[in-house]
Amino acid sequence: MVYWGWLGSHPATVWLKYLGQTLETWRVLGYERPDVVFVMTPPPIAILPVYLYCAVRRVPFVIDAHSGVFLTKRWRLFQGLQFWFCRRAATTIVTNEHLAERVRAHGGGAVIVPDVPIEFDRTANPPAGVDRFTVVFVTSFDRDEPIGAMVEAARRLPDVPFLMTGDPGRATVPGPLPANLRLTGFLQTETYGALLRKAGVVVALTTDDFTMQRAAYEGICQGTPVIVSDTQLLRDAFDEGAVHVDNSPDAIVKAVLRIRGNSTEYRQAALRLRARKNEQWLRTKSALLAVLDGR
Repeated sequence: MVYWGWLGSHPATVWLKYLGQTLETWRVLGYERPDVVFVMTPPPIAILPVYLYCAVRRVPFVIDAHSGVFLTKRWRLFQGLQFWFCRRAATTIVTNEHLAERVRAHGGGAVIVPDVPIEFDRTANPPAGVDRFTVVFVTSFDRDEPIGAMVEAARRLPDVPFLMTGDPGRATVPGPLPANLRLTGFLQTETYGALLRKAGVVVALTTDDFTMQRAAYEGICQGTPVIVSDTQLLRDAFDEGAVHVDNSPDAIVKAVLRIRGNSTEYRQAALRLRARKNEQWLRTKSALLAVLDGR
């Protein structure tokens, strides 16, 4: 992935970041000369160098459109540009039917990919101290995550260890934190995977109605039960091995205790869900390849 995160998103430097990423994208494409290109948004401007390259080489491109590009206020301002690119892409990957309908309504094609299987290095070790039932809050400290409710839930369960991943420098974490809640900071991929595998439960929450929780799927892929928000999208996506909550501290506390008290049953359910999702991915992959073959 071409991403110059070290330049941040400050108005004084973001233009330089996008320029650098554009030039680097062209360099990589010119060297690799792919027959099809997948490009992730947001930001919609990331599609521009891919579109130009594919137009010159006459090869198709696919947009992997994360829900934020449609739902976040910051990116809604650029939806005209996003849909213009969608109409020219071979297809646009979205996580649910609601977003697929929006793309189709603007003349684009869409393929629904709720989640993609992921395997982590199983030889890696989790962060120190994860030696009993531990709750892992997976966060990016984004505006749709109820961080305050998570912190309060940990405070109400002082005998349960909690870890919160992600870079807390992105947002203000409500403090002071309870003694049983530790911020891990951003973890390397292998360490993160080991943590999800070792966790008693993985918690991934959102206040948005149409946002898929990738972290919850990563937990299910490790056979670990999850706690997710009580939206129709997430109820459908995680119909076993999961507890759905209204994002309140009370609901989070009850969900943690419920899973801790029935750990074996929830882990077995998570494994069943993982098997079904792997089968679903094979069907989805075939559908996506059929679209590209048609181009």
